[in-house]
Amino acid sequence: MDVGDGAEFDVVVAGGGPAGSTLAAAVALRGHRVLVLESARFPRYQIGESLLPSTVHGVCRLIGASDAVARAGFVRKRGGTFRWGSSPDPWTFSFAVSPRMAGPTSFSYQVERMKFDKILLDNAQTAGAVVREQCTATRVFDADGRAAGLWYSDAGGAEHLVRARYVVDASGNRSRIYKSVGGRREYSEFFRNLAVFGYFANGKRLPEPNSGNIFCSTFGKGWFWYIPLSTSMTSVGAVIHRELAEEIQGDPEKALYKLIGECPHIAGLLADATRIAEGEYGQVRIRKDYSYHQSQFWRPGLVLVGDAACFVDPVFSSGVHLATMGALLAARSINSALAGGLSEDRLFREFELRYRHEYHVFYKYLMSFYAMNVDKESYFWQARKITGGSHSELEAFVELVGGVSSDEFALSPGEAMARRISSESAELARAARQIADSGSDSVLPLLKASGFAQAMQESEKVLARAQFGGEFTTEQPLSDGTLISSDDGLAWVAASEP
Repeated sequence: MDVGDGAEFDVVVAGGGPAGSTLAAAVALRGHRVLVLESARFPRYQIGESLLPSTVHGVCRLIGASDAVARAGFVRKRGGTFRWGSSPDPWTFSFAVSPRMAGPTSFSYQVERMKFDKILLDNAQTAGAVVREQCTATRVFDADGRAAGLWYSDAGGAEHLVRARYVVDASGNRSRIYKSVGGRREYSEFFRNLAVFGYFANGKRLPEPNSGNIFCSTFGKGWFWYIPLSTSMTSVGAVIHRELAEEIQGDPEKALYKLIGECPHIAGLLADATRIAEGEYGQVRIRKDYSYHQSQFWRPGLVLVGDAACFVDPVFSSGVHLATMGALLAARSINSALAGGLSEDRLFREFELRYRHEYHVFYKYLMSFYAMNVDKESYFWQARKITGGSHSELEAFVELVGGVSSDEFALSPGEAMARRISSESAELARAARQIADSGSDSVLPLLKASGFAQAMQESEKVLARAQFGGEFTTEQPLSDGTLISSDDGLAWVAASEP
């Protein structure tokens, strides 16, 4: 299909990562004309390798990619193993024992993103989207008071204009065009961390049946991830506070080894391992794991999804989940708008309401998760102490979500949220201790902890919709007057409609 100057599509998507590919496939499956502009040539390296079941069995099934993902041979992830909280021993939770994720959806994958992302981009093309790689979106084209296309540069540097009824920015945290939506990017002080990471050959595995689990271990200066990507390759990274940046200045490899030496559980797993020093995995990288959100997710004709819209700390593997979930929500709004019948404002308010809800739930849950760790000697963990102090972070969070008010509590909003998060943190700590003491990998204690349960709710809706369709699921609106997904999961309908 011609994508030269003046070409017209229903939707043009900047970025071919998980968010862009998900949205492109979901819209193309409804018969709409979609163009994806991706600045790189796939496969390309990316971090964010641990997935949740809702992505694998929910979103991927809805867009037709689940079979290709299953054939790729990725490491199966049954759950997570953590040396975190007051328990001195690692504890494990398994997806399988949750009644909400039992049976065929009781696992996820640890993925090489170079392979996984290409599967999703190829799937978008199979669904009917036009994909052009090495084409970089440079600015939004506006007409009649709304976004109406994109200017982009091709591999040779020539600039072109493509027109579209909707523009989607899925081009990541370094997007060139996200500011066009308006508002501002708001960063979290609580989660403003740095990560230093690399890849190792022949690292040890956790005992079966949990050998494919992500392992997260706290230490005095932060925490480590340990992700098995194959029988021989492991992704290993340390997350530390930005004010400890001097720890990783100079030689990143030397800094990584020093931090490994300070975390006995990770050092033990890597005792016989060697760092991969060649190819795409041969570099020790540093990333700023800033958690942020854009104060505005859409305006007429333009939508932000994925890291262009928001990002939250990676400890619970929420990056790809939030990206694909946001893309699916946006695709529902776009498909419904193109079909007519519901107002654009109502449709995209639904998208933003649900996307922010999911982000806020994970944000609050992760604050509680961090708070359950106890290390009085550590600056990293003291910097994340929930109770005490001015509560400036909590006050901003409360204002953001429109949460509790001083009329409902005999406390200021910040103090009220501090108490709530402190309570949820205590619930998580008790659940972790119960799992560790029992020696099982039951997730049931965690399901009784309100923060964990709330974080899984939207995932469960997507899983149910993908597995059974609307005929066998009863979905409720998020609040009075909001919408629910169609039977195929790719559009919105009023709750009273079939």
